[in-house]
Amino acid sequence: MSEEQKIAKWYIVHTYSGYENKVLQNLEKVVAHRGLEEFFEDTKIPTEIVTEYKGEKSKEVERKLFPGYVLVKMIMTDESWYAVRGIHGVSGFVGTPTKTGGTKPVPLTKEEVERLGVSGVKTAEVDYQVGDSVVITSGPLEGQAALVAKIDTAESKVTVVITMLGRKSEVELEFAQVRKA
Repeated sequence: MSEEQKIAKWYIVHTYSGYENKVLQNLEKVVAHRGLEEFFEDTKIPTEIVTEYKGEKSKEVERKLFPGYVLVKMIMTDESWYAVRGIHGVSGFVGTPTKTGGTKPVPLTKEEVERLGVSGVKTAEVDYQVGDSVVITSGPLEGQAALVAKIDTAESKVTVVITMLGRKSEVELEFAQVRKA
C-alpha cells in the first residue's frame, strides 16, 4: 500500500432514509468486532441545530442536513470497503460509475469536507413569513400589530413594519418578541 493510500479520507455513504443513526452504530460495532480501527478515523452525520419559534414558545431541534447520508473518514481498502457495504441500510458510496455497473468511491476534497462537516451550526425557523401579520409580544411596542418585512434566520431577527401616528416605521426585533397573528 502506497503512502497516499494510507491516508484516511472522507467518503459519503448513501443509506436508506431514516437509517443514518443505525448505520453509524452498526459501522462502529463492525469496526470494533473485526479489528478495523486502523482503517476508520471518524464517522459523522452532518446536523444543524434549528430554533423553532411557534407563537411565544421556542425549542431547539437537531436536524440532519443531508438525510440518507453518513460521512466516513477511512482508509479505503477492499476490507474497509466491504465492512461498510455489508452493513444493513447502506446502499453504497457516492462516487463515479464504473464500467461494471458499480460505483467507485470518490473521496471528498478539503473544501467539500469543510462545507459538509457543519455539525453544531445554529439556525432558526419561525412559523410566519414575509408579508404575514404578527403581534409584538414584548418590549415597548407590546400588543402592537405589524407586518413582517424581512426575516434574518442567521441573526434570529425579524424586521416588521408598524404604523405609529399615521406613519409606517420599520422595527427590528428578536424572533421571541413576535408571534403570528
